[in-house]
Amino acid sequence: MIRPLVRRRRAGVLTGVLLAVLLASAGAGGLTLHALGRGGPPGEFRPEFPERGLVTNEFAYWHPDSPGARHSPDWTMTSGSLFGLDGAGWSGRPDGGRPDAGSVRATDSAVFRLASRRRDFGDTRVSLEVRPMEMVTTARTPAQPYDGVHLWLRFHSEQECYAVSLVRRDGRVVVKRKTPGGPANGGTYVTLATASASIPPDAWTPATAVVTDLPDHRVRITLELAGHRVLDVTDTAPGDLYLPGGVGVRGDNTEFMFRDFAAQPE
Repeated sequence: MIRPLVRRRRAGVLTGVLLAVLLASAGAGGLTLHALGRGGPPGEFRPEFPERGLVTNEFAYWHPDSPGARHSPDWTMTSGSLFGLDGAGWSGRPDGGRPDAGSVRATDSAVFRLASRRRDFGDTRVSLEVRPMEMVTTARTPAQPYDGVHLWLRFHSEQECYAVSLVRRDGRVVVKRKTPGGPANGGTYVTLATASASIPPDAWTPATAVVTDLPDHRVRITLELAGHRVLDVTDTAPGDLYLPGGVGVRGDNTEFMFRDFAAQPE
């Protein structure tokens, strides 16, 4: 059962219009189009996934010019593998190995890090349906309380972003700010809000996270699961996260799927 947390602050202002969707070129030396964004209102981001097959992986990020590297016009991936499965995104079976170009011998999706190529998302509503399937461990990734599935908002880098946890091993939902410099992969996390909430395993659950700028250089973030508001927090010290960034999906020691991903101007 989802237990909502009383909102801390209710306010919001509309800021700006998002830029046009990033267009990636195909062909020799260019991007291979494995996932295509659907049409929609200006600034909207709605990536599509194939019925079967690899979309992109960390191999393509670290070896961009290698034969067979799978690039996506929508996503970059510093760790793990993203597959299409029945028209949804899928982590594959998580492991701790290093994938080849096709993620045949390993996925490395125990550490799943997926970010949009676009970095122009300011006031934004991110919605999707998420299906957590199984939590695992590997020799490289022992169990942690934060294992689960998370959204990235205002993503500037893996050292500078907001992380919004949709499901965690410890049964919490959390909003964190990460800023450069520190022990967590070159950054430092600050927990902004937390609450108890759970979603059923191996079932599709709708989730919506909204990030908006407020006056006086503040940022408001809300999270809804299955239509229930579970977190509502205002960050009074966002620093550069007051500026637009990317969106993305993070997974830790979790096999999961997601579908109907959309980032829309708020």
